[in-house]
Formats: sequence, C-alpha cells, structure tokens
Amino acid sequence: MNQDESQKRKPDPEKMQALRDLPLEVKQSLTKEEADAFLYDEVWPDSLLEKLKDYLVDKGKG
Repeated sequence: MNQDESQKRKPDPEKMQALRDLPLEVKQSLTKEEADAFLYDEVWPDSLLEKLKDYLVDKGKG
C-alpha cells in the first residue's frame, strides 16, 4: 500500500484507540510501516509482533 492509499483509508476506531493506549516508549519504537500495519493490515510483520508481544492476547486459546 502506498502513502496515498493509507491516507484515504479510515482505520478501525478500536485499533486506533489501542495504538494510542500503548506506552509511549512502545509507540516511539514503531516505524511508520509498523504503525500502518497495526492499523490496516490483517497480518503483521514479525518486527511489530516482537515489539507488541507483551500487549497481545491470544484469542485462539481458552
């Protein structure tokens, strides 16, 4: 996805709130590509998963 496409798409409000709720040091560590993946992509890059591993909930278990 190029920059024009990401600016036209509206992020899910829940994902946007989740991104805002992350600790500042985590948000500052995200690249623009990782933040875009967080908001728009179904599959996240490994680098994003690693940075967010302490904040993710596995919905598949239980």
